[in-house]
Amino acid sequence: MSDTVNQSSLFLKVNNITKNFGNIEALKGVSLESYLGEILAIVGDNGAGKSTLIKIISGVLTQDSGEIWINGEKQQQLNPRISLNKGISTVYQDLSLVDTRDVAYNIFLGREPMKGLFIDRKKMYKESKQLIQNLEVQVPNIKVPVANLSGGQRQGVAVARAIHQGGKLLIFDEPTAAMGLVESTRVLKLIKRLAKDGYGVIIISHNLQQVFQIADKICVMRQGKIVDMVKTDEINMNDIVSMITGATDI
Repeated sequence: MSDTVNQSSLFLKVNNITKNFGNIEALKGVSLESYLGEILAIVGDNGAGKSTLIKIISGVLTQDSGEIWINGEKQQQLNPRISLNKGISTVYQDLSLVDTRDVAYNIFLGREPMKGLFIDRKKMYKESKQLIQNLEVQVPNIKVPVANLSGGQRQGVAVARAIHQGGKLLIFDEPTAAMGLVESTRVLKLIKRLAKDGYGVIIISHNLQQVFQIADKICVMRQGKIVDMVKTDEINMNDIVSMITGATDI
């Protein structure tokens, strides 16, 4: 887990967010905080509201009511570009990489450096190589198509792109899905490294064992509400499972 952070590192504050889809109440007054240098895990069963909450923070969806504060500024209305420009980058499960293009192209996707009318490929490859090295992502060559990379390497490229886009808070949706033990370990190490370097991290994960390995805090959601927000070292896995399933209400 990352080192303890102080109140001054608060980056994201979500206050009493609601979201309805017709008669379905997807979010019912959700409030949470995320700090730089901290890993926050959001857990819950399918339909708990996790993905809806992340899409609102990322600007993909708009809440029906409630407030979002980013770096001390109240946001009137987010969209994906505004959210990104404010420092929130989301790495979705599909990673949204262009398989036929190389590592450098994917890192700079949509933000290619220009030299006159042409892409400055020399600068793009130099900066991509430096970023990959800084993150300690093991890729054979930044000029290889990402289709040739393993799941963990692809995740590393997606993280590099998120940081290059200016991300200060990185959100991961099931970051180790369909990965083996070795690959998962590398990805978890990278996520811990991000928090240590001062980035804020939010992960959505069904893998509670991994959550307990890396998260500083755990936010448990059920039926569109936050059941509890707890420090990882102050709770055990059985208690989290009980909150997820609702056994604590019996």
